[in-house]
Amino acid sequence: MTTVADVIAGALARHGVETILGQSNPTELMLAAERIGIRQILYRTENAGGAMADGFARISGRIGVVAAQNGPAAALLVAPMGEALKASIPMLVLVQEVPSGSRDRNAFQELDHFALFASVSNWTRRIDDPARVEDTIDQALTMANSGRPGPVVLLVPRDVLGKPAVPGRFARTADLGAFPLDRPRPDAAAVSRAAQLIAAARSPLVVAGGGVHGSGAVAELAALQEIAHLPVVTTNMGKGAVDESGPLSLGVAANLTGERGPAHFHLDLIGEADVVLLVGTRTNENGTEGWTLTSPDATYIHIDVDPLEVGRNYESLRLFGDARAALGDLTAALAETDLTARAARSEELRATIAAGRQQHFEAVTPLLESGETPIAPERLFAELGQLLDSDDIVVADASYSSFWIAAHLLAKRPGQRFLMPRGLAGLGWGLPLALGAKIAAPARRVIAIVGDGGFAHVWPELETALREHLPVTVVVLNNSVLGAQRHAENAVFGETTTGVEFDPVDHAAIATAVGATGVVVDHPDAIAPALRKALESGHTTVLDVIVDPDAYPPVRSFDAFTDRLNAPLHRAHARPATDSFK
Repeated sequence: MTTVADVIAGALARHGVETILGQSNPTELMLAAERIGIRQILYRTENAGGAMADGFARISGRIGVVAAQNGPAAALLVAPMGEALKASIPMLVLVQEVPSGSRDRNAFQELDHFALFASVSNWTRRIDDPARVEDTIDQALTMANSGRPGPVVLLVPRDVLGKPAVPGRFARTADLGAFPLDRPRPDAAAVSRAAQLIAAARSPLVVAGGGVHGSGAVAELAALQEIAHLPVVTTNMGKGAVDESGPLSLGVAANLTGERGPAHFHLDLIGEADVVLLVGTRTNENGTEGWTLTSPDATYIHIDVDPLEVGRNYESLRLFGDARAALGDLTAALAETDLTARAARSEELRATIAAGRQQHFEAVTPLLESGETPIAPERLFAELGQLLDSDDIVVADASYSSFWIAAHLLAKRPGQRFLMPRGLAGLGWGLPLALGAKIAAPARRVIAIVGDGGFAHVWPELETALREHLPVTVVVLNNSVLGAQRHAENAVFGETTTGVEFDPVDHAAIATAVGATGVVVDHPDAIAPALRKALESGHTTVLDVIVDPDAYPPVRSFDAFTDRLNAPLHRAHARPATDSFK
């Protein structure tokens, strides 16, 4: 007998789903899926499973699927769904529910999942009609992958899964698993007006966000940049939207324009922009240096697939639509516009940007070459940058891990290869996000950069990496401090609570305990050999790098408080006692 579970599994396969992140529930569905070749990857915690689905989607361009039991297991998916919602990443969440006849009777682990997911799901439905199963699944994927992508939820009561399948009114044949499903185009008159504004501008600027990657629009952005000689700065999630070694790239600005940040030396150029083109960015606080990065007197043009984001924080000429389609239309319009003034400014603009880069290099060189211990993070990332190739995927946890890679690793070609959880920016995403990326791109090297605070959330997923043959290199920034919290508290209050420090942990030993390779790196001269061996090994490796707890990335808001950022720690043993790790 063909059951509802069989129909769901078949529909997922039709949509190109090859993997479900799960923990054996909903069991009937998982059994049906495995029978037709869909792989189940067992996560150790649901929040990590959700982050894996997120990482898979970001790299593959296809929806990530995660499944869970009702109640407490489902509740653990709220945080990764929140990240996916804010970061515009599609995710299909399958949740087993109590049998229909037990609903509202305090059945085991019963919970109101509609209420639970209300703030983090684009669309939540219950499958309760065997004749509408494929209709509902297709609606779910359409909601997840069209417009502004995001998470959707399908609730499947346990008893419904075993019911006999009922044929639908007609055959469903579409593959709706990739995103974006549709590419709406902005109004032609608005595009023409935008082209005129850019052509006539004294100093135009592009701010590129993560929506460029979500739309797959890096080639279109490069074409626009070239034809109109436009400098491009990115948000954290927009990193890699353009080649950062290109002569018109300003790198990541966002909230990293402090005295040692690459964009710090371009602040005049950014602040003087008279026309600002926003592409695929929600203009959030961290992405705009608290809404102070660009001038309030500038003229803004905003491309976004979410009409509510266009003009949210800046009065803008509205170019509502898909970023790839909109950029293509805008480039075509510019090709028919007089760009003489833009071309005339190009040589001077390139020289200004080159001078700013040189100033940045001179400012950070002492840190890039530091021989101090504990290790300066800047030295670590200088060494890593030398070993990366243009196909490697680098994943960061939230907080300082994201900031270090945004500021100190170079996107040598455009494309989505730097993943950062900047939607909600919660800790614990680094390792599972990397595992999701590895599922999507098994032939590519994946490196996870995590702090010891964030890594503590997800140590168990090292076992997942080994069991599921997902080799990744994990670089732990080990300083026994919640660095961002410590420095933020010192900046605001001049002191910290005792809740930002913890005892030393031997992460290399944790790695060894599950069968991975674990290496303590406590001297700058050991960085390159350890990284090289890990990257060439093809085996999951944890590099436990003992870094300076006083180090901080170029966060602009810290510049005014450098005299008190590193007020003494409360606990004498907060600095890692590295001898105990050997």
